[in-house]
Amino acid sequence: MDAAAFPISYKNAEKLIKIIYSRPQLKGRAVSKLAPNGKVWRTGANEAPELTLFTDMKFGTKTIKAGTYSFYVIPNEKEWTAIISTDINVWGSYFYNEKNDVARLKIPVNKGEFLENFSIAFEKSDNGVHMHMGWGTIRIAVPFTE
Repeated sequence: MDAAAFPISYKNAEKLIKIIYSRPQLKGRAVSKLAPNGKVWRTGANEAPELTLFTDMKFGTKTIKAGTYSFYVIPNEKEWTAIISTDINVWGSYFYNEKNDVARLKIPVNKGEFLENFSIAFEKSDNGVHMHMGWGTIRIAVPFTE
């Protein structure tokens, strides 16, 4: 279990965004075996991650109200679809219900150095923050704007 938040400040507890997620390891397995292409994936292990926005933010063209949501993805070779859902406290993606999607956004896949553990980190962008996800050599940068 891990958490990532932005901004990272030990003097100021105010955050814009935070995600709590589990970090599976590849252990010699392919990402595509654990997060199959074309299928909704819980974005980690165990429970679906809880994404908390502490202020309204844009996700693509859609404004997402401050609150707590689940965060799913649909992996594919060249792009992943990021999904924000009103479902919370759900195990995996077994009970995923598309009717509860708040927004979806297609994100291009990039390549990077090998990461054994699935990882999420936030980075300031010109008009908001990017949520970087990486596993194996796959890299995704999910934009949130203010």
